[in-house]
Amino acid sequence: MKEKNTILVVDDDLAHRTMLRTLLGGWGYDVAEANDGQSALEAVHKKPFDLILMDIRMVKVSGLEALVEIKRFNPAIPVIIMTAYASVETAVKALKEGAYDYLTKPLDFDELKIIMERAMEHSRLQEENRYLRESLASQFDRRNLIGRSAPMTKLMDTVTQVAPSEASVLITGESGTGKEMIAGAIHYNSRRKEGPFIKINCAAITETLLESELFGHEKGAFTGADRRKEGKFRQADRGSIFLDEVSEMSLSMQVKLLRVLQEREIVRVGGEEVIKIDVRVIAATNKELLREIQAGRFREDLYYRLNVVTLHVPPLRERREDIPLIAQHFLTLFAEKNHKNIKGFTPRAMDRLLKYNWPGNVRELMNAVERGVVLSRSEYLDEEEFSLVLQDQPRSAEPPVLHITAPSLDAVEKETILRALETSGGNKSEAARRLGITRRTLHLKLKKYGMM
Repeated sequence: MKEKNTILVVDDDLAHRTMLRTLLGGWGYDVAEANDGQSALEAVHKKPFDLILMDIRMVKVSGLEALVEIKRFNPAIPVIIMTAYASVETAVKALKEGAYDYLTKPLDFDELKIIMERAMEHSRLQEENRYLRESLASQFDRRNLIGRSAPMTKLMDTVTQVAPSEASVLITGESGTGKEMIAGAIHYNSRRKEGPFIKINCAAITETLLESELFGHEKGAFTGADRRKEGKFRQADRGSIFLDEVSEMSLSMQVKLLRVLQEREIVRVGGEEVIKIDVRVIAATNKELLREIQAGRFREDLYYRLNVVTLHVPPLRERREDIPLIAQHFLTLFAEKNHKNIKGFTPRAMDRLLKYNWPGNVRELMNAVERGVVLSRSEYLDEEEFSLVLQDQPRSAEPPVLHITAPSLDAVEKETILRALETSGGNKSEAARRLGITRRTLHLKLKKYGMM
């Protein structure tokens, strides 16, 4: 059953409060009352409200004074001001202090109902947006870039240094290495993290449409343009834009992109208005751009505009010691998603994962683990879960020399527990939940591995 929204009615006129309590109760709301601004402040500190309906003129503490303090305490609560003494000056002041809207007495009940619903819907959407931003920020947290190998440690340290700056960043690396995750980590650890993070794959859109996607278009600019459309650069204003596979742009599009980077302004397709933008550009490619420049397929001047800072994401075969951590991360993720109680990998399965060349990098490993989880019937993924999916994939002519020892099952389990404790901020109950074990079992394992 859906919980009722709770409205706080603040008015020193008892008859008016009583009328509103009856009216709002009839509309299905729970109603609390306060007879002055001070009582309203006390009520707000004690419990949350979905909306406050408050008179502006009261004897002890006025509605405007209370509004300022309420917004200081909890800016998310929508406040609608009521008054019998309407004036432009008081209306502007109330709105400036954070009131959602302003109504005059006697109230128009139809108008009141509409404004209340709009205010609570607006508040709900703001909360959802805040939650999504926090979820994304958590997803792209530097600590979620899995890896303890020397190449990944160096990369993560560089991300930490680069993120707070305004420099354009070029991310290089093979397909499937996680370049988008690095781009997200840069944005969500920068001063622009409250702004949008807009992504576009330049290889997935035809040249004729890419200009419109990036810069927008005016109504009638081309067949099918039945309305004005804002492009990705405009959408990314005060945030960051991630241009994936930037090397796939045609030379003519590269010229237009170069102008945007130089002038920090765009013009919609079919338009004349020059629009200033404030956007940080993060680009990525799986090609060697210096070779592309020599071959005449990429502009040298654009390369140096994008390449203020270069970050190279190493392929999985160059950081094999990270494979157990990454594989266990995906196993935990997909086991939970598929409602399966799978704890880890057998030593033979892990040995196969460590010796495979992973041409598809992290993306290929993720797909292999997901398939293994779906097909597995036991608590540990064995070699047979990977035999079909890995045997037909291309391998290097000579098996690489491993400078690490394939970890035992205990070593993998210990690393998994360490990872769970790190991501849960040291909270053992939360770590146990993520691992799918009881807190007592976690306690015994910590003791077993000398981690107490």
